[in-house]
Amino acid sequence: MNKPLSLTWDLEPFFPGGVEGAPFKQLVQEIRAAAGEVGRGLDQLLSAEEGLAGASGEPLERLAQAVEKLVELSAKLHEAAAYTVCATAQDVADEKAQAARATTRELGAGLNRLWKRVDEAFLAMSDEDWRAFLALPGMIEIAFPLDERRRLARRAMSPDKEALAGDLAVDGYHAWGEMYNRISGAMRVEVEGEDGVRALSVAQAQNQWSHHPDRDVRRKTFLRYEEAWQQQAGFLAECLNHIGGFRLALYRNRGWDDILFEPLADNRMRRETLEAMWDAVAEGAGVAARYLRRKAKVLGAGAPAYYDVDAPVGAAGRSLEYDRAAEMIVDTFDRFSPAMARLARKAFENRWIEAEDRPGKRAGGFCTHFPLSRQSRIFLTYDNSAGGAATLAHELGHAFHNLVLSELPYPLAHVPMGLAETASTLAEKLVTDASKEMAGSREERLAIVDDAAKRAVAFLMNIRARFEFELAFYRERRAGAVPPDRLSELMLEAQKEAYLGTLEVYHPLLWASKLHFYLTGTPFYNFPYTFGYLFGHGVLDWALGEGKGFEERYIRLLRDTGAMTVEELARRHMGVDLTQPDFWRRAVAAAVQAAEEFLELTEDLEA
Repeated sequence: MNKPLSLTWDLEPFFPGGVEGAPFKQLVQEIRAAAGEVGRGLDQLLSAEEGLAGASGEPLERLAQAVEKLVELSAKLHEAAAYTVCATAQDVADEKAQAARATTRELGAGLNRLWKRVDEAFLAMSDEDWRAFLALPGMIEIAFPLDERRRLARRAMSPDKEALAGDLAVDGYHAWGEMYNRISGAMRVEVEGEDGVRALSVAQAQNQWSHHPDRDVRRKTFLRYEEAWQQQAGFLAECLNHIGGFRLALYRNRGWDDILFEPLADNRMRRETLEAMWDAVAEGAGVAARYLRRKAKVLGAGAPAYYDVDAPVGAAGRSLEYDRAAEMIVDTFDRFSPAMARLARKAFENRWIEAEDRPGKRAGGFCTHFPLSRQSRIFLTYDNSAGGAATLAHELGHAFHNLVLSELPYPLAHVPMGLAETASTLAEKLVTDASKEMAGSREERLAIVDDAAKRAVAFLMNIRARFEFELAFYRERRAGAVPPDRLSELMLEAQKEAYLGTLEVYHPLLWASKLHFYLTGTPFYNFPYTFGYLFGHGVLDWALGEGKGFEERYIRLLRDTGAMTVEELARRHMGVDLTQPDFWRRAVAAAVQAAEEFLELTEDLEA
């Protein structure tokens, strides 16, 4: 690769001049104007005296044309919205980008209203006419998501009420999520260092208390971090309660008694699959708990604390510069899949990645897709650690998945979150396993094994705690707003259960610091991570067992992730039943292998 690599991304190819430039403004105007035309066409179609009930011929063809146009506009809006996500993430103080983000949300609400009119037409058809509609040119290819849409529309409010709810959500539901981003983005954590007091962003502070090799520095930074979130707890509890209240009111009006109905539907997953997965996680968590207790001894602590979970051990304190990490990732991908390696090389060389450690950036990391440009952009704050390299590989896995899906009709690129984590988890594990094999010393191997083991803790314990907290929050939110102190109590209870009481210090304010609880576009942004993590382990084992030609089979599986349920995907490509515990037990066993190896490498401490 051409070096040195840039630590900042290039957004200019999408909309030269940014949100104030002519290309962005023109696309917004185009979407708005075209949406108006589609709306007028749907009004005429649905107000016709004969309607669509028992319709055939021209009315169905006109409806198909409207659907095709809405698909096109949805892809264009996705392109614009992805840009505003990137622009606001790279600089949380960018007011113009924030305003543009609000504009894309408003456009999204407008398209949502049109889709609700389409739902109205879908519901008016007989099953016979529906089958005829799906057989029309242009509809055949996207029959699965359209059929899914019709089924869910039958469980929703009337289309006009759903459209109204979408309108109200812009300045209600979604606005509270945006408020969280503004508050957390402006926060600073004052930390004492050798050069005096430094004001860190929450992302910088989290990197320090998570990864700094000095336990005292981690502890002090973590305490300051907790204090910073506590100062904002009242405002953030208000955000969370309003988001939860809006969601519950919407569900109540739709007749949904189960808080998990929407997230399960979004993930195309059966409850039996979710329960089988969590049962296997609970059975296998003991290995992770033993790993945490042993790691505390390695770190010289009596018992593990929350700020010790991601702490470096062995040679992990050594710096892994960005260029070296990039080279390692590309080489590792190439041994598994040359197509993955080509994508990663392109991402590094063409500046698809924002990795710089600087103030003003949003916390966390993500990979977002630009469907019109068939490119992705990756956002994170790289910290020159082995864990940072694994995260980089994880996001590049998302980018590869996006590339595979970019060849399909846009609706088939909508992949459930759990399946969206498949390629990313697999890519991350490839890099971790390859790094372990290349380790030149026990200390280096220990560091790599630890990195993999602590990721198992994240998905088997941390995510489980978030899931249990959110279930408890919604149970109590039904009776009224939940105050900040009670939110912290619920989080503490969930963490103690998930971590099997292993830690001496927990993070009760995780409900405030974790962005995922405030994402209004995706309810229960937690269990799909564990699903994807474990499913990715299962897919990797399957792919490696396929022998010659596995890359082609793997790509075929990824292509189908937007075209069937998770259960059907697993059954068709791998021959497994996800509603049964066997697959999940094997996946958990594979996930905790690193924790077991850590225990073997450090067994001398038990003497």
